[in-house]
Amino acid sequence: MRLTFPHMGNLWISVKTMLDSLGAPVVCAPLTTRRTLSLGVRYAPEGACLPLKLNVGNFLEAAELGADTVIMAGGCGPCRFGYYAQVEQAVLDDLGVSLRFLVLEPPEGSARELVGRIRAITDARSWWQVLGAVRRGFVVARCLDVLERRAQSLRPREVRPGAADQALAAAEKIMAGAWSSGAAPAFRRARALLEAVAIEPERPVLRVGVVGEIFTLLEPFVNLDLMQRLGRLGVEVSRSIYLGEWINEHLFLGLYPGIHSARGVRKASLPYLGHFVGGHGQETVGSAVLFGEKKLDGVIQLLPFTCMPEIVAQHVLPSVSRDLGIPVLTLVLDEQTGDAGLTTRLEAFVDMLWGNRGGICA
Repeated sequence: MRLTFPHMGNLWISVKTMLDSLGAPVVCAPLTTRRTLSLGVRYAPEGACLPLKLNVGNFLEAAELGADTVIMAGGCGPCRFGYYAQVEQAVLDDLGVSLRFLVLEPPEGSARELVGRIRAITDARSWWQVLGAVRRGFVVARCLDVLERRAQSLRPREVRPGAADQALAAAEKIMAGAWSSGAAPAFRRARALLEAVAIEPERPVLRVGVVGEIFTLLEPFVNLDLMQRLGRLGVEVSRSIYLGEWINEHLFLGLYPGIHSARGVRKASLPYLGHFVGGHGQETVGSAVLFGEKKLDGVIQLLPFTCMPEIVAQHVLPSVSRDLGIPVLTLVLDEQTGDAGLTTRLEAFVDMLWGNRGGICA
């Protein structure tokens, strides 16, 4: 059994760490590119979400490298993610591509369920082996969260343009080998690279919260490197979702203490959106409320075209913007999204935010 999985930002580093720790053979699909998108658009249903199309492209490229089994998360509720695996399996079957799908459904009240499902795909390794591997993958995800947050702080203040991105890329490469060297020493080396980036601490910057659907937030190919673009425009980004937090909330049922919880975010959304709408709709609204209360300069919402939970949130956000006085920009992403159009909208939004500050920053 040669395992593969879809790309979503740095998820591959965390999952590969876990599977390598268990001695499971892993075939990582190449990082998502225009070819990946082209394959997905060609073979996936036309009206499918962009993430599903990219998943199909990832799996086809992994199959070319010898993968025969896909590990895929499941889901529940109104969001279409809950049946991604079934649709993707049907698409690949129609193409004659032999890939077996193993779906890890969200645990229903017990993390024991998750461990049992992982045991089933790793030759029934012991509970302690699986728990140790899951913990290693999770610790790596948490380390990557810290590194990303630090890079987002550095980008608008760096002395040499691009230095923070170069340091982050090198740091992520170190963390990708953490399963053998250990997460703690790898993290210390990775963090040191970012701390070595020269900055101007007193440089004025904007603070913008980025909210929305998790795939469009975490996958730089989909959002056209939005976080880096904002950094170059003098914006310090605060994201509503980070990988380790999402794993703790949805797979570990929030059992790890001291980690930002979505419960508080959902509570903040209640005056505007009082019930679950699937996906991260409530979290999008609640995060925008919290960013407004923290007096950030603006909020950007990201969503894939036709994403129902985020469309609901999109129609609620104007009320949040009006009540809390925080400008909101919504960006809908699909395979037609172009670099020039995105750049124009971001630059206009950032110019408006500087204007709200009382002038344009040089």
